[in-house]
Amino acid sequence: MPNAQPARRLPARLAAALEAPVVAIGNLVAWCAILMVIVEFAVVLMRYVFGIGSVALQESVIYLHAATFMLACGAVLARDGHVRVDVVYGRIGARWQALVDLLGALFFVVPLAVLTFHVSLPYVARSWAILEGSRETSGLPFVYLLKTLIPAFAVLLAVQGISMALRALAALATSNGER
Repeated sequence: MPNAQPARRLPARLAAALEAPVVAIGNLVAWCAILMVIVEFAVVLMRYVFGIGSVALQESVIYLHAATFMLACGAVLARDGHVRVDVVYGRIGARWQALVDLLGALFFVVPLAVLTFHVSLPYVARSWAILEGSRETSGLPFVYLLKTLIPAFAVLLAVQGISMALRALAALATSNGER
């Protein structure tokens, strides 16, 4: 069938289109790790060399740390860099791996992301309603932005989970067609 090939490639193309912004955001926030080291070095230098403390700088390290992990999570999954208990997965064929990836995305990754998003929205909304700031007097007044990383994480993870499922479907369609 001449139309079967483009139909088989559609899930892979959709997966690539969904994955592109997730990976781009992951690449962008990877720079937060370098910035985090520089800021932490400045905090230590200021405190132990000059005897000056800065709560705002210390909190900015927390913000950078949260941004790095929450926003890069989807990109790590896209690169297959996540922790995987590889007792069986590495020993099974590509078709079975695709099936494991499909089921994992559909029954674990996407539902977890949807649940996280749903549960975090009221929490984040309350924070935005009062423009929540730090409990520390000289801390950063952006706790509401920090909490916004939670639903952002959920969206990026869900998008990557859908992309993962589409790639698995494409792999299964290709392996079915090769028989």
